[in-house]
This record gives sequence, C-alpha cells and structure tokens, in this order.
Amino acid sequence: MTEAGTTVRVDWRHWQSTWDRQQEWYLPDREERFGVMLDAVEALVGPEPKVLDLACGTGSISDRLLRRFPKATGTGIDLDPALLTIARGHFAADSRVEFVRADLRDPEWCDALPHQEYDAVLTATALHWLREDELRTLYGRIAGVLRDGGIFLNADHMPDDTTPRINEAVNAFHRARREREKAAGAQDWAEWWAMAAADPVLAEPTAERFRIFGDPTEGDHADGRPQSAAWHVDALRAAGFAEARLVWASPTDGMVLALK
Repeated sequence: MTEAGTTVRVDWRHWQSTWDRQQEWYLPDREERFGVMLDAVEALVGPEPKVLDLACGTGSISDRLLRRFPKATGTGIDLDPALLTIARGHFAADSRVEFVRADLRDPEWCDALPHQEYDAVLTATALHWLREDELRTLYGRIAGVLRDGGIFLNADHMPDDTTPRINEAVNAFHRARREREKAAGAQDWAEWWAMAAADPVLAEPTAERFRIFGDPTEGDHADGRPQSAAWHVDALRAAGFAEARLVWASPTDGMVLALK
C-alpha cells in the first residue's frame, strides 16, 4: 500500500493476531470450538473441502482451515470493510482463498459467491446479530449453496434460559476473569476498534464500518439476540437440512451441526 507516494508496510499477521486475542478475552475456549468444527469437517466431508467462511471477519476460520487442510479452498464473505481489509491483506499471497463483500440480509447475497456449491459452510460468533426472521431466511439460503451431503456449522452464543442460577454463577465467574485479564492489559472490543480507527491504513475502512454498524464505543448495535441451541436445530431442520444437532457446548455458547 502507498501513502503520499511512500510504501506503507502493513503487518497483517499482527492485525489478525490482535483480533484473535481480543476475541479470546470474551471467548477463552475459542480455539477449542474451532478444533471441534474442523474435526466435523474432516469427518463428514474429508480433508480437501471447498468451504464458505460465512461472516468471515478477518478470516480466523479460514486461517485455521488452511493450516489444518493444505488442499482445502475457501471463500470468505462479510459486509465489514475493515475486517475484510485485514483478511485480504493477510491472505494476499494465498490463492486457496478469496473474499467477497456482501450483506447476508440481502436476498441476492449468494450471487456474489464465486462457486455455486460448497462442501461446508462455517461461521462463528456472528449470526446472533441477525433477527429471528432474518436468520431463518439465511438458513434456507445456506442449504441452497451446499451440495448434497454438505454440512453447516454455527458456533455462537446459545443461552439456556431454563438454568438461571447456573447462568448467574457462570456469568459472574467470567466477569471476574475478564476483570483480571483487563488489569493485566487485555484489549476489549471497543479498544480494538479505536486502535483500528487510528491506524493510517485501516482508518478509512473503519470509518465506513462505523457508518454501517455504528460506533463500537457507544454500545452494541446488534438487531438480533442469541437463540438457544434447540431453536437453531429446529430452524435448520425447517430450512431443509436432513439432520441437525448440538455438537459442542460451553455454559454460555454452543455449536450446531447440520447435514444436507
């Protein structure tokens, strides 16, 4: 990249790493869920999958996918211009993966994809931003881009409101952990975005991101709310998947696997 005629060298691996650390502050078992996700990919569609990384962000799933499966190929799709800038920079020399920008709430988002069918669609900590009706519609479209026998995995916040005392204890435990880690220098969501906004290369796409989603320092701008694992399983079956079930869970999050 250039700025005023001067080459600006960007350490995209650093940006990828700082994003991962910030996410791990909220999700200390993040790597565990990625491992379970890729185990399911290998078990059900093999070690050379064509994968759609849905709401890909900086490409965290694609990064782990390609390191584990060197013959895999992937497409990352997201609306966020700042995170896509990091993803494209990080994978610029890797022909196995490409990135497209589209809004998953747009009925025509599938038209942006370079392939008509995928072996697997993977996503993590993203779809809780969508409303129930939007997510049901999205699940139907995901089924449409999977080959027969293809799989979909969604790891996200999946609360269980039937266990209030357990939930209260777990939430208190994680609040205390985050406070300790914050005191030791951990970076939160708002601080990471403030750092991106101050970077000369990311400042413009970050400003565009703020116009789309709102300023992260001013609160959560999500339209939707997290649904239970049972809700996701029912919605996936209603969307046309032959099988769907919970395959991983923590006290606050879960991962559902659906087979077309």
